Amino acid sequence: MPATSAPLLPHLGARWAVPSDLTPEAAFAALESASDDVVWLDSSSDGDHVIGTGAHALVMHDGEAFLDGEPLAGDAVAALEAARATHPGAWVGWFGYEAGVRMLGLAPGAEGTDERGPGADSLGAGRFPEAAWLLLDRWLVVADGEAQLQSRDGEPWSLEAAPVRQPSAKTLDSSLLRWRDDDAGYAEKVERCREHIREGDSYVLCLTTAIAAPPIDAIATHARLRAASPVHHGGLLRIAGVTVSSASPETFLRVEQGIATTRPIKGTRRRGAASGGDDAALALELFESEKERAENVMIVDLCRNDLQRVCAPGSVEVTSLLAVETYPTVHQLVSTVRGRLLPGLGPLDTVRALFPAGSMTGAPKRRTVELLQALEGGRRGVYSGCFGLVAGETCQLAMVIRSVVADEHGTHIGVGGGVTALSEPAFEVEELHVKAAALLASLVPR
Repeated sequence: MPATSAPLLPHLGARWAVPSDLTPEAAFAALESASDDVVWLDSSSDGDHVIGTGAHALVMHDGEAFLDGEPLAGDAVAALEAARATHPGAWVGWFGYEAGVRMLGLAPGAEGTDERGPGADSLGAGRFPEAAWLLLDRWLVVADGEAQLQSRDGEPWSLEAAPVRQPSAKTLDSSLLRWRDDDAGYAEKVERCREHIREGDSYVLCLTTAIAAPPIDAIATHARLRAASPVHHGGLLRIAGVTVSSASPETFLRVEQGIATTRPIKGTRRRGAASGGDDAALALELFESEKERAENVMIVDLCRNDLQRVCAPGSVEVTSLLAVETYPTVHQLVSTVRGRLLPGLGPLDTVRALFPAGSMTGAPKRRTVELLQALEGGRRGVYSGCFGLVAGETCQLAMVIRSVVADEHGTHIGVGGGVTALSEPAFEVEELHVKAAALLASLVPR
């Protein structure tokens, strides 16, 4: 066993660390084959990786939270705070959208009935945990070109490489997909959002729909998704029998050294051909779009307002406005808002102030969430929530977008877009399919 080293990413709280020659892919393959619960915070575009397992899990269903089977009081944030108080360390997991709805003082939307009977909506999102978090006991860190095995309790451990599953050539039959809304139905909902705006009920509504598919090979699906859409905020989290595979490009919240940062994405264009200037033209079209700029600025204003609740007066600032960021499948319009937290406040206080994220609700937040629940006709589940790491006084949380959620019963994909007074229904439908394309192409049948 190599000599103990100073831990990489020390905020994870490791009490033991040694160098390793394992790749993230090999480490995940080894841990996944031996563990029911396993997580991989997967920066497939050359950032940090954390791959680990643990014995303590917090899971919330229908507003009731349990830590290792024992009940915890309060909402999802309060439950995680209580779990962290008794079990300090690095927690990796997610808050689903309906956990945020409850934090606004609202009841999640009604669920319908499907082939499994009452208790799941028509596409199954309601069966997934509203929150699920795993306390890391043993993990591998890859950062700055180095890799380390680490442990929370200081006990040494070892990990042998396992065969890495390569992206599969198998494809899912598209006839097995079920969309909550067909194109005409979604376009009609866009018009109803515009009516709400004209009537003064909202400024912008982040309308979503969903796609259901049969059970998938979640590990092979993630391999295909990360190969096609490498991002800094990807992840593969399997907790309590549910797997979340994400190629999310959006930072919901980062808290480091008392500074809270959120980076809302509002505005999307497909990638074009590299030759002939088509791709650059699409990026310029995104930047110059009056509708997309208005949508982004309205959400930036909402984020500023949310951060003001937990940040020192005068410290909240927009450090980047309307920047075009380019990813393998899309161009995105991204802004950055940050502020200095008030003394005594930490990452979960900030989550409570910002969640559910304005980029997935619209503004004003509470009233718009009510309108969307009535329009969408089903729960969002994990989609539109956030996932990532909370450790000590830090957190790194991404939006659950560009994500696939699966369990033994089937697969759920959420997609959507912001609707403003300038939205054109046909264009919103086109954007919906642009966002869904890479996710649907990644699905590997079981």
